[in-house]
Amino acid sequence: MLRFRKFLLVAAVCVMSAVVSAGKGTPADRPPTDHSANDWQGRLSQELPLLGHRNWIAVVDSAYPLQTSSGIETVETNADQIEVLRTVLAQIGNTRHVRPVVFTDAELQAVPESDADGVSAYREQLKHLLGKSGVQSLPHDQIIAKLDEAGQRFHILVLKTTMAIPYTSVFIRLDCGYWTDDAEQRLRQTMAK
Repeated sequence: MLRFRKFLLVAAVCVMSAVVSAGKGTPADRPPTDHSANDWQGRLSQELPLLGHRNWIAVVDSAYPLQTSSGIETVETNADQIEVLRTVLAQIGNTRHVRPVVFTDAELQAVPESDADGVSAYREQLKHLLGKSGVQSLPHDQIIAKLDEAGQRFHILVLKTTMAIPYTSVFIRLDCGYWTDDAEQRLRQTMAK
């Protein structure tokens, strides 16, 4: 009888171990985890070929909230925000299938240096990195709402950085890289005739 109980205990442990291992499947099945400095780059490289029109990549500050929409995956980078953003833009730039549409928080321009040490230098770095290539500025809550809505149907990769200045997050909506907005407009006009 004692051997039988030991057998049942070992069997139960094996079953529980298998259940726990099986639960480590897809990103949607598990909570965000702490990733090493290089793992976020691997994750980005792994996911970028799968992402397309209407997917988002957000490079966010350390206080950015963990969103609960099913399509939003958050990865801790433990890295500098400008470094992460530079890497993301470079990887997108090396693809053929997507192009970035960049959004920043409108509040960033009004954050005073006296309340957020380093914000002026960050704004300069961001301006240098993004240039004047059609960056759109919207209130933070509107961008969060866009992400939340998109996350109901599309995958969003949130890369959380070590940045500790408010309203510094950069949001990149991916668009088709081989089809322009002008081409889409011409197509729609042709179809309407």
